[in-house]
Amino acid sequence: MRVFKHLLAVLALLVGGQALAQPTIQLAHEQAVPPAELAAFVDGVAETAMARDHVAGVTISIVQNGQIVFKRGYGIAGLNPRRSVDADSTLFRLGSISKTFTWITLLKQVEMGRMDLASPVDTYLPLGLHTGKGKIGAQIRLIDLMDHSPGFEDKIFGTIFEQEPAKVRALDQYLMQARPARVRAPGLVTSYSNYGAALAGSAAAHTAGMEFESLAEDTIINPLKMTHTTFREPRPAHVGLPAPMSAALAADVSAGFQWTGTGYKARGYEYIGQIAPAGAVSSTAADMARYMLMILGGGTLEGAQIYGPQTALALKTPVRPMPPGLNWRHGFYEQPLPGGIMGFGHNGGTVSFFSNMTLIPDLNMGVFVSTNTDTGGRLQAAIAPAIVGHFYAPEQPFPPKADPRVATMADAFSGHYLSTRRARGGLEGFVHRLVFGADVAVTPDGHLVISDPQGARAYVSEGDPRLGRFIATDSRNPLVFEMKDGRATGILAGGATLERTGPFDAPGPLLFAALATVIASITGFVGLAFRPRTAPSGPRQAWASRIQLVQSAVWIMATLAMGVLMATATDQSKVIYNWPNPAIVTASALSLIAGLITLATLFLLPSVWREVPWSKVRKVGFIATALFSVILIGFLLHWGFLAPWNP
Repeated sequence: MRVFKHLLAVLALLVGGQALAQPTIQLAHEQAVPPAELAAFVDGVAETAMARDHVAGVTISIVQNGQIVFKRGYGIAGLNPRRSVDADSTLFRLGSISKTFTWITLLKQVEMGRMDLASPVDTYLPLGLHTGKGKIGAQIRLIDLMDHSPGFEDKIFGTIFEQEPAKVRALDQYLMQARPARVRAPGLVTSYSNYGAALAGSAAAHTAGMEFESLAEDTIINPLKMTHTTFREPRPAHVGLPAPMSAALAADVSAGFQWTGTGYKARGYEYIGQIAPAGAVSSTAADMARYMLMILGGGTLEGAQIYGPQTALALKTPVRPMPPGLNWRHGFYEQPLPGGIMGFGHNGGTVSFFSNMTLIPDLNMGVFVSTNTDTGGRLQAAIAPAIVGHFYAPEQPFPPKADPRVATMADAFSGHYLSTRRARGGLEGFVHRLVFGADVAVTPDGHLVISDPQGARAYVSEGDPRLGRFIATDSRNPLVFEMKDGRATGILAGGATLERTGPFDAPGPLLFAALATVIASITGFVGLAFRPRTAPSGPRQAWASRIQLVQSAVWIMATLAMGVLMATATDQSKVIYNWPNPAIVTASALSLIAGLITLATLFLLPSVWREVPWSKVRKVGFIATALFSVILIGFLLHWGFLAPWNP
C-alpha cells in the first residue's frame, strides 16, 4: 500500500524529527548559536534535503534570545510566472499549526472569564452544534478538545479539503454536516481530531460574538503586526462566508507543488476555510518569527500583550500527564530533541504543504519551517532536531546498542497495531485500516522494528524492556508501549494510540485471501480455455460451473477496480478531494455481488461432489475456489468493505 503513504503524512500530524548525522559543537544552553555558523549549517541542511527529496520551495525562520537570528526562503513559489520564495512576503499554508492560534484564542477567552476549560463545550455553542452525551453518556469538555481526547472518530476524505471555492461552507454549517461519530468516552485517549479543534474555534467565536477569523485577527494577528498572516482564503466573496483574503496577500501565496518524477506540477489552491480553526492559516517565515518570539516571551512582544501568566502557565502544563515527549500542553505537543532537550509546538500538513514550529525554552529558541511540495515531510521534520543536535547535543555513541533481553520478549511486543485516529466504518474506514496500522517485530539481536506504509524504523530498549520504553536508532525519538501483565496492549503516540489487534485486523491475511481468490478465479477461466468442449458434466455441475465462472469474473473486475484506485492514489489529492472515489465504490459493489453469488455456489457444493462426471481434481478446484471466496467475504465483512452505499 505504498501509494497511500502520503495520506499518513497529510493531517496525520504524528511526524517525528530525524536528526541528521553531523559532528556536534556542543554549546552551553545559555549560549546563542553564532549567526554565521547557524546560517551556513541551515543552508546546507535545507539545500541538501531539497535536492534529495525534490522540494520546490522552503521558508525558514529561527529566533533566539528575543531576536530573529535567521530568516530565509529557498526555491520557487510559482511557475507561471516563476516566483522565488521570499521569507518576508511569500505565504505558505501552515496546516495544523493553525490550531495553536485557535488554542491561544480560546485560552484568551478563559483568561477573560468568559469560558471555563472544565465546562462542556456545548455551554458555548448554539443548540444545532451540541454534541450532547450521545451513547457515550458523557459530555465533551473544553479541556478534552485541548489534548485531542473528545472521543471522535477521524475522517479525512472529502470533508476537510475542497478543490473548488464554491464548495467552501461556513464553519458552523460544516460542523453540523460533517459531525463524526463518538466512539469512546472523552478524556481517556488522545486521538487527534481536526473536528474537535474546529469545534473549539466555533465555541470561542460564539462566546466572543464574532466570526472566528475576526476573533483570531483581533486577539493575535493584528496586535502582533503579522501583516502577512491570515485565516482567510483567496476566493470570491460570498454571502454567509467570512470575507476572503485580500488581493495583495493572495498575490503572494505560494503555489503547492507535486513532484511528478521529472519535474514540478503546480496544484490548485487547497480550500480549508470550512474548518478554518483546524488548518486554514497562511503565513510567512517573518511573521511566524514574531509569533514564536511572542510565545517564548510569555505572551508579549514589543509592548503588545497577547495573553497573560495564566495562559503562559497552561502552555507549560500537560493536560493529562503522559511519558515525556508525549504530552499535550493545552494544544501544543512536546517534541523530544537531541541531548535530552525538550521542545514543544506543532506541525502541520495539507495536500501539498508541510510545516513545523518548534519552541525550545531551554535554549530560548524557536524554529519554523514550511515546505510547499508533497515530498517535503522529511525536511520539515528534520530542521529543528538537526540544529539542536549539531550545536547543543553532546557527542554520544550512536546508534545505541540493542538489549538482548528484548529478543526473549518477542511475544510481548510482536503483532499488528491499529491507530485510534481513523474512520470507524464505511469505505474510508476500510482504507484507514489498511494505512493507519503498523506491524511490530523483534529481531534476534534485540532490536524492535516497526513497519508501516512510511517504511521500517528500528528501536532499542531504554532501560528495562518490561517497562515498554524504546528510542529510535536514527533519531532518539521515544516509543512507549502500554503494558499489562508483561504484554504490550498499545503504542502511545502524541496524536493517537495504536491499539494491538488480532490477525484478522492485519492487512497481510486480507491481501493473502484476496490474492488466493483472484488466482483461483483466473485458474477457472484457464481451465475453461483448455478443457475439451466434450468434457462431461452433470446437470447441476454444469449450472455450478456457470455460476462460479460469473463469480470469478466479478472478483476479477473488482480487483481491476481496486487497481484503478491504486493508480489514482499515486496523486493523493485525487483521493482526498474526490471522495467517494468511483473506483472503490465500484470495487465494493462488485465484491458484494461476488459474495451473493458465492452463496449460490455453496448451496450447490453437495451436488457438485455427488454427481459423477467431474474428476476429483475438478471437484476439488471448484470447492477450493468457493472456499477462498468465502474466506475473502469474511474478511471484507469484518473490514466493512461490503457497503458501497457507505463511503
